[in-house]
Amino acid sequence: MAKKAFSDLFLTEKRGRAIESSVSLVSQVVHLVSFELKKPRAQFDKAMLIFSVDVDAGNKELGLANGGKNDSNVHKCFSEAYIGDIEERALPVFLGAFNEFEVPATFALRGQITEFAQVAQEIVDKLLDSPVKHDIGAHGYTHRNFQALSREEAQEELEKIAVGLRKFTVSPKSFVFPRNMVQHLDLLEKFNYRCYRESAGSPLGDGMYIEKRGNLYNVHPSLYLNLSVTPMILDWILDVAVAKKVPLHLWFHPWTFGDSDDKIKKYVAKVFSPFLKYAQGKVRNGSLTVETMLSAAQKANAKWGDAL
Repeated sequence: MAKKAFSDLFLTEKRGRAIESSVSLVSQVVHLVSFELKKPRAQFDKAMLIFSVDVDAGNKELGLANGGKNDSNVHKCFSEAYIGDIEERALPVFLGAFNEFEVPATFALRGQITEFAQVAQEIVDKLLDSPVKHDIGAHGYTHRNFQALSREEAQEELEKIAVGLRKFTVSPKSFVFPRNMVQHLDLLEKFNYRCYRESAGSPLGDGMYIEKRGNLYNVHPSLYLNLSVTPMILDWILDVAVAKKVPLHLWFHPWTFGDSDDKIKKYVAKVFSPFLKYAQGKVRNGSLTVETMLSAAQKANAKWGDAL
């Protein structure tokens, strides 16, 4: 019986990854064509490259502590413990690549990780001690869909995030909605957030822009990264952003690139690091800056302010 349950879990996880990768490959091609054809909404002095990283669990302990009761809020196929176990190993690898190529990123931490003091401290310390200035944002507290939360429930989540991260001297200013379900923007303003990431919408849309919504900035996502991505497509899309002087906002989950150390390191070595190196060349020739969600929003505010 146990053997069958494990087999079913393995097949479900494998099927989930296969579907995600195939959809993403088509999406990348469609995005590339759309980005090339679309007239930019607004241009900056030079292109921006922005990364945001969704930390859904951060550690296996969190998923185990919830006893499987919160799994469906995090993923349709995977358990919190499964995701947390991978993220625990993947985060240092991606952070190392960002640091090597001097690329700051927004790491959106799920608030409940702060209930595990040692784990949270290790993650926060690694981010704060990095040679580049990363942005520590928030990704909900329990990873529940904000569109399904009442105003009172959403406020409770945001209060718990604020209290939890304050223990580690962090006051998040960037917010990534769980499952990209945007709601309760007025509460984000109340809790002093400055920016958020909108849902991706149609790949035919223009995903290379930043817009002001109330007193917040929507640092719109451009492309989701997973195992199907290729350095060539990424390089082409970055070239489009540079030519048009617009922001390219890439986002991903650390658990997306394999469930073993070897798979994660192989992806970073074969795809991720080569792209960061390519982007580094653009930075050095003066055609690109690398930004966090927060620093990108600050640049938009400095350039346009209330005019956006």
